[in-house]
Amino acid sequence: MNERDFLTGSPESATAYREAMAAAGDVLLQHLGRPLPYSGATPGKLSNLLAGSEICPEEGEDLSRVLRETGKTVVENCVRVAHPGCAAHLQCPPLVPALAAEAVISAANQSMDSWDQAPAATVLEERVVRWLCGLFGYGPGADGIFTSGGTQSNLMALLLARDRYARDRLGWSVREQGLPPEAGRFRILCSEDAHFSVGRSVALLGLGERAVVPVETDAGRRMSPEALDRALQKLEKQELLPVALVATAGTTDFGSIDPLEELASRARELGLWLHVDAAYGGALALSERHRSRLAGVEDADSVAVDFHKGFYQPVSCAAFLVRRGQDLALLRTHADYLNPEEDEASGVPNLAGKSLQTTRRFDAFKLYVSLRALGRRRLAAMVERTVELAKAAAALVREQPGLELAARPQLGTVVFRYRPARMEEADRVNAGIRRELLLGGEAVVARTRMDGRVYLKLTLLNPLATPEDLRRLLTTTVRTGKRLEGVCSTSA
Repeated sequence: MNERDFLTGSPESATAYREAMAAAGDVLLQHLGRPLPYSGATPGKLSNLLAGSEICPEEGEDLSRVLRETGKTVVENCVRVAHPGCAAHLQCPPLVPALAAEAVISAANQSMDSWDQAPAATVLEERVVRWLCGLFGYGPGADGIFTSGGTQSNLMALLLARDRYARDRLGWSVREQGLPPEAGRFRILCSEDAHFSVGRSVALLGLGERAVVPVETDAGRRMSPEALDRALQKLEKQELLPVALVATAGTTDFGSIDPLEELASRARELGLWLHVDAAYGGALALSERHRSRLAGVEDADSVAVDFHKGFYQPVSCAAFLVRRGQDLALLRTHADYLNPEEDEASGVPNLAGKSLQTTRRFDAFKLYVSLRALGRRRLAAMVERTVELAKAAAALVREQPGLELAARPQLGTVVFRYRPARMEEADRVNAGIRRELLLGGEAVVARTRMDGRVYLKLTLLNPLATPEDLRRLLTTTVRTGKRLEGVCSTSA
């Protein structure tokens, strides 16, 4: 055994740790200095590149050599999330304070399931959760837990909604008795543009994807209250049971924010659990200029918010918040070796009883360090900057001959397409543009569908990007489209 293999605090381990972190830093900085957002390597090329390395040799190798080699084979073929041309997904450039905190989190290796594994970490997470509850307008009885992301948070929300409905309306404990006989009539309503994890969650909860009722959206891609009323009336006629209403504050494709105040009113009238998926748009709560767009979120039964999006944290970092902390009791379970009941009775805060996860990272620390280091105003300015960048990108799309804007951007997402002379080639050309830009290493943009047709999408989470960066990207898009259009015409 070698003391240099572990971080123990001894002089030998401290030296080894500093050397390792310096070597890792050199690899990262070399990667970030590359001029393009991606190397352009195909899946096949990457498979061949990595096939030559032995995963677990009989004898270990020098760490610096391993890092240098993997820097060339792996790190250099990662997308560069801080490059302005990397604009495909909700994948943000992480803050330097968060990266420093991430190193501390990894080395301290606290496990957030029981207090004796993470004493100060547990107390800090609870404190950060209370601050977050206040940020979204919840009162002192609110509570929450850090999660891996919006998918897990949405699952937790619908689990609680299902179980509370069964308990309060049917006198039934899903936990003890399984699904009630009426479960086949349970229905979950959401926007037709809601995140796919709503359907996945409903399926995982044993209700089946057919239990999801998609509600039509208006011209702004927001859930229509009138369409919701029609859907509810139809459910009543069919003797189906609406259990929960999922509102979205920032849809993935269009950044649309459903009319939260009106939806909260409907949910209150009918006794529905209202969950707001603010994984994307939740960062608006930091901004005095934009927080009014989340008006009504304070009346939701639960909220999902991701910090690895608009709060610029490394993946993963998110939270699930509930307006009534006692609702989390529906999740509570006890294990004698982990969070015994006597601990709860004596006030020891074991967080495993609030989470779907057992072992869980101390992700609250990196958010806490970032909030302390930057402050609300600077973070809000970053969020506001991305909203303005999206407006600038939309204006550039309108100016650029050959491009067509799909909708006015709501947050930092811009959906558009290239219009070839032969519109029957539009889907093929736009799909080709995205592929060519990626494999050429020039840009990482996304593709989506609107009304069944292929569109391109920019997701602008980088506050360091400039309108000139966007102009170059769009010019490259048009140039690529023209070239592909010519290829299509020739082959036709």
